[in-house]
Amino acid sequence: MTHAFSDHFSRVASAYATYRPQYPAELFAYLASLAPERDLAWDCAAGTGQATLGLAQHFDRVIGTDASSAQIASAEPHPRVDYRVALAESSGLADRSINLVTVAQAAHWFDFDRFHREVRRVLVPDGVVALWSYGIHAVDGGPIDAIVGHFYTNVVGPFWPPERRLIEEGYRTIPFPFDEIDTPEFELVARWTLPELLGYLRTWSATTRYLETHGVDPVVALEQELGPSWGPADQARRVRWPLALRAGRA
Repeated sequence: MTHAFSDHFSRVASAYATYRPQYPAELFAYLASLAPERDLAWDCAAGTGQATLGLAQHFDRVIGTDASSAQIASAEPHPRVDYRVALAESSGLADRSINLVTVAQAAHWFDFDRFHREVRRVLVPDGVVALWSYGIHAVDGGPIDAIVGHFYTNVVGPFWPPERRLIEEGYRTIPFPFDEIDTPEFELVARWTLPELLGYLRTWSATTRYLETHGVDPVVALEQELGPSWGPADQARRVRWPLALRAGRA
């Protein structure tokens, strides 16, 4: 089945670049260790370049593509990174040119069969493809997780696209027709103030769809509810996201 590009993030591209958590450096070192060479990596559905920049620390060149021109326009430049607007299923990259293909928090939007064909086309022999996702976070201290969990499930819950369930399942149910590699566990960790957490929640596709439907920002009410549990808004708390990683060779 062919999927049209579902653009959930162009409207929040600037916020996405500012508030999305950063991936651990150890993740990119590990993925680079799997690649047969470190000439060229492709970060597919790169968004504003969170993963692209991590790959640039280990590869001579990185191509970051995204179907959203707004996301690409908000990406942070790097001398070894070439950002392009392109679909995951039709990258425009040369045959057998890529050592590593990565997809961070985006594979659930793809037409899987067409994307898998594209991966096989562009990867060099023994090249590696890696997909990862992260779901709901955990915040240290107080009943914050329960309040945000209610927001996630009951307030904006009806506005999550159906593809969200693939993230909740840790990408285990996504077709993955590659020679799978056993991978270590990774997690994202940040120290955020309350405004930073709220900025992140506004980048959720469900939050955006709620706002478009009702004309009301649901995070405003959430801020009032979280305030007493968080304490001073500028107090930083530890936030963690377990990472679900799948990697394989074509």
